[in-house]
Amino acid sequence: MDNVVLVGMPGAGKSTAGVLLAKTLGYGFLDTDILLQQREGALLQTILDTRGADAFLDAEEAVISALDCRCTVIAPGGSAICRKGAMARLKELGPVIYLRLSCASVEERLSNIRTRGVVMAPGQTIRSLYDARAPLYLSCADRTVDADGQTPEETVCAVLRALDELKTNGKGCYNGF
Repeated sequence: MDNVVLVGMPGAGKSTAGVLLAKTLGYGFLDTDILLQQREGALLQTILDTRGADAFLDAEEAVISALDCRCTVIAPGGSAICRKGAMARLKELGPVIYLRLSCASVEERLSNIRTRGVVMAPGQTIRSLYDARAPLYLSCADRTVDADGQTPEETVCAVLRALDELKTNGKGCYNGF
């Protein structure tokens, strides 16, 4: 399928760059966090607070597993990486591009970490969350884009270059380049 999947830590710019990338490619844009909120009838943080992390991750995996789209830029929640079924489905849907930020940049961008709907264990720090997830993002990514210090537009250009590399290597076919 000819979708593009952007993964990364909360605050990495998946949604911001994703919308711009979708416009550039003439694709649709899908934020799985919004789908999850619509399906559950509650904000992400409310789901976490009332049902717990495991139920949240299960619901997120169910939303992602049900995705059926074409010509779409998909921005899953940062915790999608925590469920093998969710990541397997995302990889089926299209190439996975990891928008990598340094932990310092993530910390800088996430002033609202405790109300944003981020799956974290009690007492967990952004650093320990980063250290746990970064290797998982790397292992599932078809390409990695360094988003540190980049504007959303610069990130989109880097994603387009990464997609072009994949296209050149026979990994996909993309509209417009």
